[in-house]
Amino acid sequence: MMNFETLGLHAALLRALADAGYDAPTPVQAQAVPAALAGADLMVASATGSGKTAAFVLPALQQVLAARAAGPGGKPERGVPQGPRVLVLVPTRELALQVAKAAVGYGRHVQGLRVATVVGGVPYGAQLKALRGPLDLLIATPGRLMDHMASGKAVLARVQMLVLDEADRMLDMGFIEDIHHIAQALPAQRQTLMTSATFAGPVGRLAVELMRAPQRIEVDSHTDTHADIEQRLHWVDDLAHKNALLDHILTERSVEQAVIFTSTQRDADWLADRLAEMGHAVAALHGGMPQGRRNRVLEGLRRRQLRVLVATDVAARGIDVPTISHVVNYGLPMKAEDYVHRIGRTGRAGRSGLAVTLAERRDVGMIQRIQRFTTQRIPAATIAGLEPKRAEPRPEARPAGPRGRPPHAGAGQRPFKPQGRPGPGGAPGRGARPAPRQRAR
Repeated sequence: MMNFETLGLHAALLRALADAGYDAPTPVQAQAVPAALAGADLMVASATGSGKTAAFVLPALQQVLAARAAGPGGKPERGVPQGPRVLVLVPTRELALQVAKAAVGYGRHVQGLRVATVVGGVPYGAQLKALRGPLDLLIATPGRLMDHMASGKAVLARVQMLVLDEADRMLDMGFIEDIHHIAQALPAQRQTLMTSATFAGPVGRLAVELMRAPQRIEVDSHTDTHADIEQRLHWVDDLAHKNALLDHILTERSVEQAVIFTSTQRDADWLADRLAEMGHAVAALHGGMPQGRRNRVLEGLRRRQLRVLVATDVAARGIDVPTISHVVNYGLPMKAEDYVHRIGRTGRAGRSGLAVTLAERRDVGMIQRIQRFTTQRIPAATIAGLEPKRAEPRPEARPAGPRGRPPHAGAGQRPFKPQGRPGPGGAPGRGARPAPRQRAR
């Protein structure tokens, strides 16, 4: 059986892996780590939860150790910008924090390791201070890094490794020009690693433009069966029926912690308020919240102060909490790929999980696209006493709408208007004030 010692990792990294209780690499780590250590450019396609973060963080840390061993002796001059050895670009703040946490954890025995994050939504002061000093790893979102580059504060002249994590997501978010601009500022002689759910279309073209004779590694693709995740599809008649099903699911004793995905920020806030009124320990998480509050919510989830998180797709990539037992798709995602990342929040670290999708008839087109993307059928289910009154739709027979879009891509696109309570994003009704929800402390 392969173990980490056979991969050629530095003793300091092996010690950290042993401290964390890891004794054998995952399939993607077993393939990617030796190739990266050999200096190859890599295109890595791997499903969420497969261990891909360590697959590039470990080689990145080894790059830092090798550069230190080969570089001139003595400490860098204090206050003089050195710039990072490794630059990791990620699509979201949450993913940046997750990667930084992994780098600090795996690098705990690397003396004086300096890791910094540069992301939007937080004050510039701490970031500028980090950029002024010696730096080993810089994890950044493209937009904020571009700001620091424009002001001359981000020095990228000594980057030896560029990592594009979840490149498909960055392209979806419109970062293609930013990525090209950043790449042009880096040394031509560098190693480039790219992870993505798929390398079809624009992502593949980007890889060709940025990489030199890259090796392709494909493990646990989106068409693989999620063995540890049971998937269920509940057809709902209307909003009241959907809420009744959700309430029933959340009362089940098997729910340790649940993540409920909505289609919009307004829906997330509205649903979190509704569940708080019912007594759930719940918080919302979405891109419209200040970064400090988002950090507190995530910490409350990790400490189990929260039992329910209501989130938009900003949380679908970057949350790694093993005690999440249930994922509920209350509003469907805009893209079939995001379904895979949503359900991957459960069934982690060897645990089993349940992913439930609550779909209205207008969602048939998206269900069809999800099943086509994953090449798997989501089994339909019912709950006694809460069966739909209408006949079950057949996604296989329902064509998509014009230009490949479903007739209605998710519940969040049409504002909810439940009686006696404000709709998502709407002003509270006269005399009605939603109860404050429990927040992580």
